[in-house]
Amino acid sequence: MSEMIENETTMVEAVTEGKIPASKEARWYVAHTYSGYENKVKNDIEMTIANRKLQDQILEVAVPVQEVVEMKNGKKRTVSKKLFPGYVLVNMFMNDVTWYIVRNTRGVTGFVGPESKPVPLSESEMKNLGINTKAIEIDAEVGDVIKVITGAWEGNVGEVKAINDGKQTVTIDVDIFGRATSVEIGFADIQKM
Repeated sequence: MSEMIENETTMVEAVTEGKIPASKEARWYVAHTYSGYENKVKNDIEMTIANRKLQDQILEVAVPVQEVVEMKNGKKRTVSKKLFPGYVLVNMFMNDVTWYIVRNTRGVTGFVGPESKPVPLSESEMKNLGINTKAIEIDAEVGDVIKVITGAWEGNVGEVKAINDGKQTVTIDVDIFGRATSVEIGFADIQKM
């Protein structure tokens, strides 16, 4: 117990003494988590952001997943597999407050970097992960009809149901196995009709 209090005191001192360098622009950082706790950590950080009204400092929390088709008992089914088990990506302005909030979220063991000092992802790393670094502006609005021009949903046409400027995505309904299913499509992957 005294060890836990000592660690907490050390972290508070690091934050109050300004040992965490503040960034002037939002960057993507990688937080290491216990394996299997990625979604819980993501939800906890998002709840803290909402409770403390930090939407302007911590912009997005992501657990990269990939859709994989599995054969089980002779049936095909699509499941989401984590691309990086044990890691959560956080797009934020690095400062003492944001560092402290992410670092002290239950399940987070630290940031990726030397001596757990956060190092932002480089441009090439973000590109390899499919993270768009430049903001894209679209001329589509809710209710407009768009066509998907690249990606898994290429060729699909749908009506824009929602636009998320922060994530740079639009939500449309796509027909999957005879059912309308809402999917998010990146701004770069669509064209207004």
